[in-house]
Amino acid sequence: MITTGLSLEQAPPFDVPLRFFLTAPWFLVLAALLLLWQGPAVFASRWLPVTLALTHLLTVGFMAQVMVGALLQMLPVVVGVVVPRPRLTAALIHVPLTLGALVLPLAFLSGRPGWFHPAMGLLGFGFGVALAAILIALWRAPVANSTVVALRCALGALLVTLGLGLALGVYWCCGLGLPVIVLTHVHTAWGLLGWTVLLVVGVAYQVVPMLQMTPPYPGWFMRGFAPLMAALLLAWSVLVLVGAEGMMKWVGAALAVGIASFAGVTGYLLTRRRRRIGDPTLGYWWIGMTSLLAGALLWWATLLIPALAQQPHIELLLGVLSIFGFAVAVINGMLYKIVPFLAWFHLQAQLLGRAKTPHMKQLLPEKPIRQQWWSCLATLLLLLAAVFHPAVLIYPAALSLGVTGMWLGVNLLGVWRYYRRVLDAGMATESLARS
Repeated sequence: MITTGLSLEQAPPFDVPLRFFLTAPWFLVLAALLLLWQGPAVFASRWLPVTLALTHLLTVGFMAQVMVGALLQMLPVVVGVVVPRPRLTAALIHVPLTLGALVLPLAFLSGRPGWFHPAMGLLGFGFGVALAAILIALWRAPVANSTVVALRCALGALLVTLGLGLALGVYWCCGLGLPVIVLTHVHTAWGLLGWTVLLVVGVAYQVVPMLQMTPPYPGWFMRGFAPLMAALLLAWSVLVLVGAEGMMKWVGAALAVGIASFAGVTGYLLTRRRRRIGDPTLGYWWIGMTSLLAGALLWWATLLIPALAQQPHIELLLGVLSIFGFAVAVINGMLYKIVPFLAWFHLQAQLLGRAKTPHMKQLLPEKPIRQQWWSCLATLLLLLAAVFHPAVLIYPAALSLGVTGMWLGVNLLGVWRYYRRVLDAGMATESLARS
């Protein structure tokens, strides 16, 4: 990840972020199993309980796991503030977040309102601990650089997303009279455009120039993008809640242009990489930025052409592009950079002068990364096609999604096993030398 000034004293123990990273891929496998079980019914409407269950397996089970784990790793380095008792804090987040991500889909699928009580309790507690720990660290940052500002905006968006999600959970379990459709639209926007996009933006400011060897993002862009997007999202939400459709469309169009601009700027930087040797993770960024740009343009088109917004496939297309095409693909690619680097860094720190440590390509070779990229691309294309022909293509899409998630999980698990093997061998060698 971010290496400037990195030291063992700053970085949390390897197992703090790793527990999140190793858990997340298996939620993709669960999502695939749900697709295989329910079949074409999943793509009948975004409002069906089974579709909501699938959505939250991806967003809470996969995306949130990695995003929270990455923040716990980044904070000491980017912000210069260490989360107190990192192992305990990570456990207090990881366990309820994982259990909640399992119980919430069950609540949707079972049709029993009582299941929403434990789901809300677990997710509320897990996200609450994460928000408290991370926001305190962010607001104690000695310097509020562009990354810190973007992360603050993303965490603020997570707070709104969580609050709206808990309110919708009250509706599902207690049947309170809430404008559920409007609240769901706003909840989705804050979760995807606020929490997800702005967090990826804040991380991209650091990892794209460093890990992909590109020029830095323009200073004016980094200073203004996240605050402007957060302000536009807030204005859009207010307009949606009060029913001001005319102004809402203009603000929505501005949001779409903003999202497209981030995808465009990032794509431009990727074309200017200083290193001409191919990087196997670069393809994930291209999938993510292409999907983000396509989703923004499609949303913009629905605002200009009302008849297009009424087409039954549009919302599902936007969901596939934004959740899998953008978020899952970019997170997948970043995991292949983060996990081997952290394994290498901790081995260097613990075995320096004691034993030879492997380089990152030994910890995770390029070949399995490139192979799994093809699986990720195939899954996206099959999911997009299945929106139009679910009866024929939903099962191949589900199988491809399962392969993608399992392949990612096995690759990351292989890094951890290699790390343990080298560490144990190094420690054993030192013990023999002392004896």
